[in-house]
Parts: sequence; structure tokens; C-alpha cells
Amino acid sequence: MNATLGMKVAPSTVWEILTQEGIDPSPDRMSLTWADFLRSQADALLAGDFIETITLNGQRQYILAVIEHASRRIRVLGTTAHPTAAWVTQAIRNLVMDLEEAGCRARFLIHDRDGKFPAPTEELLADVGIQTVLTGIRMPRMNAVMERWVQSCRRELLDQCLLRNERPLRRALREYAEFSNRHRAHQALDQAAPLRAVPDPITDPAGIADLKVRRRDRLGGVPHEYSHAA
Repeated sequence: MNATLGMKVAPSTVWEILTQEGIDPSPDRMSLTWADFLRSQADALLAGDFIETITLNGQRQYILAVIEHASRRIRVLGTTAHPTAAWVTQAIRNLVMDLEEAGCRARFLIHDRDGKFPAPTEELLADVGIQTVLTGIRMPRMNAVMERWVQSCRRELLDQCLLRNERPLRRALREYAEFSNRHRAHQALDQAAPLRAVPDPITDPAGIADLKVRRRDRLGGVPHEYSHAA
């Protein structure tokens, strides 16, 4: 506009005006940090990872799990002693069908550069519009939401329960995923669970005084579920 009017403005004047208004220079405004990407695309983000554990029979097991960033819903895709390309590809194929059935419109799947993720899984995901995003080398914070669930799973399940072999491990993982999705409160969800809304607050003092709570122990009493007694 100034050029059209025949006016010349010094760069220092432009800089001063932008500074006064709290506007960053154009390159800074256009840059997108990883945290900004995660926040802006949360509804379209999935994250996955392999978890290693050893059962009582001395066998190393590899657990594959995927979490939705927005809802924090966890899906344990399976566990195996031999994570072959065929096994992982079938697990991802099952995930795709589950996402379609649930109406989840994911566009990105974040995971690390683990060689257990074969190339066919990337092609399989691309066919349904999901782009694979690889984290940086030795940068677990790029997959922080998934890593946080892995930490909880280790602390509350894998490090606490004695699991003889693959069958009880699968059963325990199913139960822990159910606990995570339907009962575990998440700060990111304002204390709701992925598949459970926050109940209405009790405002009646008499209701608080007569409150009766029932506790249910899961997986040998490591995680607990609390609900109103009938």
C-alpha cells in the first residue's frame, strides 16, 4: 500500500511497529514446532510402539500397541515371541479394520525407527490415507504420549505381575487395556477416561455424606477401579 502511494518506509520502522504489536518476523511465524504439530493434529494422530518383556519361562515377548492422541484410547494389537514382517503386517491390517469400524479418521501414525516395522505396513497404512511419521534417532520425546502409556504399563502391570507365558500375558494386556480405556483418569482429558466421560459433580451435601464407594482390584490388586456402590 505504501509503495502504491509513493511512500517509502525504512525497514527499521517496520521492525519497530512489529515489535510494538508483538508480531514475530515472518520466518518465525511460519515455522511449526513438533509440539505445535502434535497439538494441531491431535484428532488425526496415532502413535505406536513395541514393548519388550520376559515371561517366567524365560521367553522374550514383543507387545505392539497403538494409542490415539486425542482420546488416549489404547489398542494392544498383540504380543509374540517372533515379530516377523508377516505378523506385524497382519496386526496393522487388523488395526486398520478396527479404526474403520470405530469411525476413527486418523491421518498420521508416529513410531520410532525400529526395524520390526516392515515396509509393507507403511504401504498398507498409506492405502487408507494414514501417513507414517518416524521419530528422530534416540528422541523418545517425539513419541511422548505413547511412551507415557508404556511407562504406566510397565510400572502397573509388567513389573508387578508374574506371567508364565504368552497366553496369560495376552489376557493381562487385554484387562489392562480395558482398565486404561474405561477407568483410568487422564489429566489431558480433564480426569475423564478415553471411553468414559467425567460424571456429574455431587453438589448435595447429604449425597456426599452418604457416599458409598466400591473398589475393585484388577490384575492382583495393582490397579484399582472405584465406583458408586449400588
